[in-house]
Amino acid sequence: MSNTPRTPTTATSTGSPTQPGSPTRTGSVTSTGSPTRTDSPGRGTEFRETMLGTVRLDGEDRTRRVRLDLTVSADRVLRLLGTTEARATGRIRIAGLADDPSAEGELEISPLARRRIRYRIAFTADGREIVLDGWKSIDWRRPLTSMTVLPYTLHEDGVPIGTGTLRFPLTTQLLPFLAGFRFPRREEPDGFLAPRWHGEPGRTEVWYTTVTDPATGTGLWLHHELVAPEDGSEPYAHGWAAVFPKSGPVRHARFGPAPWTPAESGFSADGATARPGHLSGTAEGDALRWNLTERPTDEPLFTFPRWSWRHPLLPAAQMLPAARALYDGTFTHDGTTLTLTEAPGASARIYGHGNARRWSWLHADLGGGDVLEIVAAVSMRPGLRRLPPLVFLRLRRQGRDWPRRPERPAFGWAGVGRFRACIALPTWTVTGRAGLRRIRVEVTQPEDRTLALDYTDPDGRHATCHNSERADAHVLLERWWFGGWRTEAEWTLRGTAHAEVGTR
Repeated sequence: MSNTPRTPTTATSTGSPTQPGSPTRTGSVTSTGSPTRTDSPGRGTEFRETMLGTVRLDGEDRTRRVRLDLTVSADRVLRLLGTTEARATGRIRIAGLADDPSAEGELEISPLARRRIRYRIAFTADGREIVLDGWKSIDWRRPLTSMTVLPYTLHEDGVPIGTGTLRFPLTTQLLPFLAGFRFPRREEPDGFLAPRWHGEPGRTEVWYTTVTDPATGTGLWLHHELVAPEDGSEPYAHGWAAVFPKSGPVRHARFGPAPWTPAESGFSADGATARPGHLSGTAEGDALRWNLTERPTDEPLFTFPRWSWRHPLLPAAQMLPAARALYDGTFTHDGTTLTLTEAPGASARIYGHGNARRWSWLHADLGGGDVLEIVAAVSMRPGLRRLPPLVFLRLRRQGRDWPRRPERPAFGWAGVGRFRACIALPTWTVTGRAGLRRIRVEVTQPEDRTLALDYTDPDGRHATCHNSERADAHVLLERWWFGGWRTEAEWTLRGTAHAEVGTR
């Protein structure tokens, strides 16, 4: 499976019926009235749908089998009396023509107001950009048929190339469909950038960003940190920037320490800023200089339980305001300027009492919208420091997070140890099982691609992190199926995983 993330396709709708041949496709499905998040309510809607059917391409005298598996998400609770626009991602398979696991598009759900449910899904077939466009025409005299049958047309460059019909199989899919409905809380990524610290001694707060330039393979790391010493002395802000070129040594430089000045959102100290949608700064004079824009492309991801971020009861908590983001701009080091264009990466937040006794961390963009985030750590707290590493693992795949509850890898139904981490260098591993799935993750941080840096905790003690923004990773996800484990998905990343091991 490729480890190169696919650029998200923008999918929107016109809001009114059009002829099947009207949509155009030039790298994205475009029109007016796109769904936005600016006025999104507190909760959204998510569900999965599978449809089976056939298609006949123009010029062919046979039909091809088709399977469409979609994950649908809306930024509001479905309005049965109104119209709800939703995003759709998933996989489309057409026998002998296409098997695209990164299909993307939109649904317009309007069963009463417009008496239709419209689908517009973009996918690739042997390098060709194709759009599936059709709608279910709701007829309450024939509710089952009208709600489960989708006639559609395939378009290439706006020209119809085939027609077909998809059907929702009630006998096998109705129960999973109904059980799969979710109404998750929707939150804006920008809201998680505001400082959490409110004057308590013995706290540390971090804003950090990791990026991979797809053009050169270079990795970037921007770290912004607030430290409130345990002895009650004045808080200070500091951080660093590091560049991990594909060839040549790792280069880093620090900024600060500087007095902490609270801001409404983000971090700002000694010329370095991390604010919603923008990161900029300099380190070591002008030896390292950066100016980047950040565009979130996913929902927030809570590596630790959501409650632990809202109520800091654990020694520390980590989360991502957006599980994936794209970065544009420049990063200059020692006179060499790197220009980023839609470079994949993510920003994350940490708030707690200091660093763990030992820890490992992984952020892996698996491609196709899939993301894996891992934090495994041994706490400094008495009683907890004797335990094996507690694992917090979140795999976002096809729009769903696994395990369903973040605390399950760390504690689980069977107690500590259901998920295990072996923390070492240059290779560390995490294995575990939840429900009918199990996972094995192996991360390698080659010495020549790893940077060792010193951390100072609020209590004055020190820890050393070994960070690589060009790590390798192999991820194997398996599912129990009729008496045996079968591979459900497998990813191999070469130099695009972001990883760290911390020691004392």
